[in-house]
Amino acid sequence: MFFRFATSNALKRAIPYGAKQVRFASTHSAAIESNVYSRIGTIAAATAVSGIATYSYFESNVHADASGEGLHPPSFPWAHNNPLSTFDHASIRRGYQVYKEVCSTCHSLDRIAFRNLIDVSHTEDEVKALAEEIEVQDGPNDVGDMFERPGKPSDYFPRPYPNEEAARAGNAGAYPPDLSLIVKGRHGGADYIFALLTGYYDPPAGVEVREGLNYNPYFPGGAIAMARVLYDGLVEYEDGTPATTSQMAKDVSTFLSWASEPEHDERKKLGLKAVAILSGLFVISIWLKRYKWSVLKNRKIIYNPPK
Repeated sequence: MFFRFATSNALKRAIPYGAKQVRFASTHSAAIESNVYSRIGTIAAATAVSGIATYSYFESNVHADASGEGLHPPSFPWAHNNPLSTFDHASIRRGYQVYKEVCSTCHSLDRIAFRNLIDVSHTEDEVKALAEEIEVQDGPNDVGDMFERPGKPSDYFPRPYPNEEAARAGNAGAYPPDLSLIVKGRHGGADYIFALLTGYYDPPAGVEVREGLNYNPYFPGGAIAMARVLYDGLVEYEDGTPATTSQMAKDVSTFLSWASEPEHDERKKLGLKAVAILSGLFVISIWLKRYKWSVLKNRKIIYNPPK
């Protein structure tokens, strides 16, 4: 309506002055109309591009793309993330039980020895009993032969497979990674481990998962060879904690966080002591500076001009 009104007014003003004015008014109105339509088209195109980008963003965050990095895990309130908090040691003990009964059948923990559990989740006698449950090849003996002996606290956790080829052969070609530094080696850390263990779903419409793989949006590519391993009541905790899927995932994530950084608690304690000592030294240095410089700061300089 606006363009018709503008055009008609221009024509009415241009008629008394001849056809040249009419052509000028019509051309000017058409230019205005073309400019406005061009701007509307630009805005519409920008809106469409923005809508497509927004849809693509949410689409990529809802469904793990085959070449993407997987769905970003949510942030969970882990107790050990607080700068003044230590690990939940009861959770570490439960997490070790989950690892031993569930995860250790496929995944190794090469960097952790039984003695690392002493005064963290188990007593020394409990650790000795745990180590004696395994048989370790040792030797050679006096006659040069290798022999089997019960484990000792200094021994490292046993591997489920002797080498990578045997691990792949036992898992349809997939290689179960070592879990010693898995929290440090995955983006998201403990959040990723927890989300992965509790993130098994049926694939959404339009997503095909090859045979032998399982859909998990938190895993890069969305398809993981490891099937869901945690189910309610799978283990029986010694302290009576209900062994729900989320509880077991939380405990084993805490245990693996500790395994990737066993010095975590000591580091925080040492850091707290260092901050306290350095703060005291800082206050003393300020007092010493004021004490030493007070004579110079408070002196009065008088100028006596010559008479």
